Amino acid sequence: MARFRSMKTNLRCLLQSPLWQDNLPDILAIPGQETLGPLMSFLLFGGEMKWRAATALGLVVNALAERNMEQARVFMRRLLWHMNEESGNVGWGIPETMAEIMCNNTRLADDYNRMLHSYVRETTEDDNYLDHPPLRAAVYWGLGRLAAVRPDLVRPAERALTWGLEDEHHPGRGMAAWALGTLQTRDAAERIRALLPDTTPVEHFQDRTLICTTVGEMAREALTGLT
Repeated sequence: MARFRSMKTNLRCLLQSPLWQDNLPDILAIPGQETLGPLMSFLLFGGEMKWRAATALGLVVNALAERNMEQARVFMRRLLWHMNEESGNVGWGIPETMAEIMCNNTRLADDYNRMLHSYVRETTEDDNYLDHPPLRAAVYWGLGRLAAVRPDLVRPAERALTWGLEDEHHPGRGMAAWALGTLQTRDAAERIRALLPDTTPVEHFQDRTLICTTVGEMAREALTGLT
């Protein structure tokens, strides 16, 4: 327990630093199995720490997969369990972490991208559709992040993302618009344009920087990719 606390303190200091990106190689130099638990605990912090922890986990799990793919898959299954209501967890930061991992590792992306889709895809069958609006917004962000690196894996989710433009949770609409813009889904342009007047604030992580924007601004950015 003392070692865990020490590791957690060390990692927290590395990620809280203004130069946190420069510290990522130091985190990668620590055996991945030792950093996974502490980094996961930071997802619950919210704000910049959540995003930085998700970024670090994406790199750490990729490195773990290169050494031992089965251990990496075990961790992915752990993330999926945290998204399950039966786990007793809310799932904060899990979709973002899944996306970061899949952006870094092709094999894990091939294996698990459909699970990320499933959280916002309603079907007539037993599905994984999330009833928690802020978590759906996190999934829309995750799909947008993955679309920037592996668009072919996200195209099957275009319909669900288009539905997301009318999500009851307005920040989710902005995330869905951004994801569709990244995918260059021109068929959604008019529905994205309808979001331009929406001034709802949105916390958005882009290029490893946390920015405060609005749904309308995200829609405007999405439309620039569709012209």
